[in-house]
Amino acid sequence: MNKYIKLVIAALMIAGGVYMFTEREYAWGSILIFLSLMPILLFFRNEYILLAFWQMRKQNIEGAKNWLQKIKNPKGQLIRKQMGYFHYMHGITEAQSNVNVAEKHMKKALDYGLSFKHDRAMAKMSLAGAAMAKGRKQEAESLLKEAKQLDNQGMFTDQIKMMQEQMKRVNVGKNMQNPHMRKRGKYF
Repeated sequence: MNKYIKLVIAALMIAGGVYMFTEREYAWGSILIFLSLMPILLFFRNEYILLAFWQMRKQNIEGAKNWLQKIKNPKGQLIRKQMGYFHYMHGITEAQSNVNVAEKHMKKALDYGLSFKHDRAMAKMSLAGAAMAKGRKQEAESLLKEAKQLDNQGMFTDQIKMMQEQMKRVNVGKNMQNPHMRKRGKYF
């Protein structure tokens, strides 16, 4: 459904509520005015994205993917912040199976904008993981640093430390395979 249809529905419900007030049907007028808040709320918070977040909270990745796939025309249905969260959710759901697709979605999510610092920190951590997997150490370090700055509540402290340790281990492993570090084909 187009995002502006929700506003038209809300306007019609408000007009109906005002009409009920003029007919001295105050209860029905109040109910219609109150119900008109729902389409207005759904204009700013897409119902499918809300349901995808709910599925993610229940650890149901497939359910979240299904709800996100119901959004057929994201640019026509979603406002800018919703586009950010649409790509953010896609990035999270694709992170386990396809790092390249997840990286593209997380970059788009940051471009469109995410409302909360912890969401931006999560996106930066995901991008750091993708950069680390592709061997781009400096980019991964800078993204982890940005994620650490955004994580003012300490929600991702353990994950950031774990990723930094993994980067150190990868560097140690690369140093061990350096041909100058070998002695007759064996490591020291």
